[in-house]
This record gives sequence, C-alpha cells and structure tokens, in this order.
Amino acid sequence: MTDSHHPTTFHGPTTPQPPGDAESTSRFVFERSVRFGDIDSLGHVNNVRFFDYLEDARVAMLHPLRRENGGARLGLVVARHEIDYRRALDFRIEPVRVEVWVTEITPVRFNLAYEIRDDDALYVEARSVMVAFDVAEARPRRLDEDELVHLKRFLTAP
Repeated sequence: MTDSHHPTTFHGPTTPQPPGDAESTSRFVFERSVRFGDIDSLGHVNNVRFFDYLEDARVAMLHPLRRENGGARLGLVVARHEIDYRRALDFRIEPVRVEVWVTEITPVRFNLAYEIRDDDALYVEARSVMVAFDVAEARPRRLDEDELVHLKRFLTAP
C-alpha cells in the first residue's frame, strides 16, 4: 500500500516460481510508485528515472549491510549498470514492482539482476556490478561474512 507520505513499500525476499522452473528463487521485491515528476514529454517514465527505481530497490535490499567496522565505514559502490527497456511505463496510480536478486558473488564483488514489472508486463531488465569498498582507504575490500550471508539469501542462477 502506498500513500503520498510513503511513496514506496518493500517486502522481504519472496519465492515466486519462474515459468517452467520447479525450483524457487529468492527475490527482494520493492514496490515503487510512478510519480508525476518521473514522466517525460512523451508521456511515459523517462529512461533516466528508471535508474532511480533501481537505486531505491537496491538501497532497501542492502540496507541491513550498512554499518561501521571499528570506526571505518564499510561501503558498497556501483561499478557498472546495464539496462534494457522492454516497454514504456505510463503514469499510473498502482506501483510497479522492482524485483532484485543476486546472480554471482566473488570475494570483492557481486552482481545484481533486476526486473521492473507488474502482473501484466515487464518494463525493464537491468544488471549492476557492486564492489565492496573501504571508504577510509578509498579502495576495494573483501566482502565480510555478514555480507556474504545476507547476499546468499538472494542468490539465484542468472
């Protein structure tokens, strides 16, 4: 449910059944309202605004990882984004779902996949490469055990 004070809601991991796949997957599901300011002169969500939708979902999914370690901020940075626009998204009252999951984890980075969709249509498919980052040292770092456990909750095949 959304309202003007809370334009987005999120749900924890869900276990939807992909078509033709007997195994369940864990996706983080974030509901995002389409705001009037997201609409461009052609009457649909501007392509750049979709990155905001992805960021909102990613931050909500990764928020439990936000912390300090001995005074040093542990961060995650975006190293790469890819986006494929599948269908125009017009202004509407009902939110869309931004579904996020992890497709790969290495010692210092992980890959995210996203879909922006509703029950009837897929609007966007996207991917991000995230790198664990030591803010104080301004360099990549290894993912710690808590981060790995959290990320593995959402790990699925690409």
